[in-house]
Amino acid sequence: MSTYTATHTSTYTNPEADTGSSMIEVRGLRVVAGAAPDPVVEIVKGVDFTVRRGEVLALIGESGSGKTTIALALLGYARAGCSISSGSVRVGEFDVLSLDVKGRRALRARTVAYVAQSASAGFNPARTIMDQVTEPALLHKLMSRDAARAKAVGLFRSLALPEPDTIGERYPHQVSGGQLQRVMAAMALITDPQVVVFDEPTTALDVTTQIEVLAAFKKVIRELGTTAIYVSHDLAVVAQMADRIVVLNGGCVKENGLVAQVLDAPADAYTRQLLAATRRPEPEAIVRTRAESLKGPLLEIRALSAGYGRVDRFGVPAVRVLDDVGLSIGRGSALGVIGESGSGKTTLARVVAGLVGRARGEVFFDGKPLPAQLSQRTAEQYRQIQIVFQNADTALNPSHTIADILGRPLNFYHKLRGSDARKRMLELLDLVKLPASIAGRTPAALSGGQKQRINLARALAAKPSLILCDEVTSALDTVVGAAILDLLAELRRELGVSLMFISHDISTVRSICDEVIVLYAGHRVEAGQRDVLAAPPYHPYTELLVGSVPALQPGWLDARREIGETVLPAMGPSEDIAELCSFRGRCGVRIDGMCNATPPSMKKLPSGAEILCHHSLAELNRMQTTETVAA
Repeated sequence: MSTYTATHTSTYTNPEADTGSSMIEVRGLRVVAGAAPDPVVEIVKGVDFTVRRGEVLALIGESGSGKTTIALALLGYARAGCSISSGSVRVGEFDVLSLDVKGRRALRARTVAYVAQSASAGFNPARTIMDQVTEPALLHKLMSRDAARAKAVGLFRSLALPEPDTIGERYPHQVSGGQLQRVMAAMALITDPQVVVFDEPTTALDVTTQIEVLAAFKKVIRELGTTAIYVSHDLAVVAQMADRIVVLNGGCVKENGLVAQVLDAPADAYTRQLLAATRRPEPEAIVRTRAESLKGPLLEIRALSAGYGRVDRFGVPAVRVLDDVGLSIGRGSALGVIGESGSGKTTLARVVAGLVGRARGEVFFDGKPLPAQLSQRTAEQYRQIQIVFQNADTALNPSHTIADILGRPLNFYHKLRGSDARKRMLELLDLVKLPASIAGRTPAALSGGQKQRINLARALAAKPSLILCDEVTSALDTVVGAAILDLLAELRRELGVSLMFISHDISTVRSICDEVIVLYAGHRVEAGQRDVLAAPPYHPYTELLVGSVPALQPGWLDARREIGETVLPAMGPSEDIAELCSFRGRCGVRIDGMCNATPPSMKKLPSGAEILCHHSLAELNRMQTTETVAA
């Protein structure tokens, strides 16, 4: 039963019955790629929808569905190689598609503003944040420089940015990704636009940062009464932000309805497919044989410390990223490594791959010491450990064909050439569920999901024992990401390959991994079977991660923020002890005189998990169960 009516305050009625109060009207919109006499492909196919004033409409669908193309049409813009072929777009009193170049330029920022997916790519690194945020207001001569600066500070404060009076004097690289995303929202809102387009603004953020950014966006939208278009592939995020959802697939509208209707009673089969991909069932555990168990773990790490820069005489690097981390991965099993950005996840994978040296600690692979440097490893050790990077776009050579990309490891590791190499290359494409016809294409001709499959096929070409998967689904939409996870599970069953699966998405880790470790600021704060993420007690940081995963329930974000806005208990200055709990600065249940003075001891939970915390298991269970009930 949906809680939409009880928790959401929208006064939405059918916009088709009352177009007089509409802010946006899109009718028969068609966008094509290419131009005659060359082949023309229709990518948006006669789309209709209406948005009322003050309403938030979500455009949702997988990559290639036309979401962003439609959103950009509201600014009168089509990407290079594309054109708006027919239809009408009205925003307020403006017929957008009839405006000339000057008119469309005036429309953008003043009437319709845009918040892009990647804030880092949208800022000039050589100019201060304040200069860039105030630029739209000054460019359109809407206010004086002093007034623009004062308004920017007010927006910084509304968007819950730290030090709102001075953050504008920083440069883009001096703030975090989540903070920069909110700065971009301030830049969009400074001209008081009638409509704001949010294009996947939290896709690249970890779960805790995403919650902060979503809450800030929602607060400002409510306060200003802004009409918004929210582009996303994440139904759980959309459930928190939108009043109504338009589901798109292949450039067509599949469904258009209130959030509660779309989530609870979807009318279209494609919407049901999206929901099924979001609500992934947990897989059955892959049972290891007695013979495999007797061989011991495939990978074992003991007391690992690593980082960047010069190592001092005590073995401590200038920039410490990992500290006293231990783990093991069984043969044919999958270990999930979770934590926020900056927790040390990717550095851990790079240490195992030999791309980053280690300051202290031991790493064993197949029972033998694994040299820290790649150059010191044997050809067999090199072959058996492969890494799949997060961004397939930068991991694949854009000038090589898929056949060349897969042929290189086949030649390097197995000396395969000619017809033998081609036969194996086609087997690899089949293994990752791709047609043989793409062998002659370059990466630019493939979708994001196809490129990630090629990235995975290249790793499989070596016939490895261990694959390090670094955020391999974070940039993919829900349906494609689910397909990649299913593929990884199938490869484990068929090939017996082991995985280290790095992610900030707890639901993804639970759907594919047997065991999990939780990293915070380079420390392993919790480790155990994947069931440790299912119910309390957890380490307080694990509780924060679990509680930050959006639920498919409207109103969840508002309820979550009410719980999360409690004042942290006071704590005195910390002792100068490196082994103190690294999470104590953010912990809502920290204990003065203990957390800031004494290193926590390792505790074993009834589930078999291990955590580093001063609280007793009974105290953690009581506190966390109470919060779960309240949520």
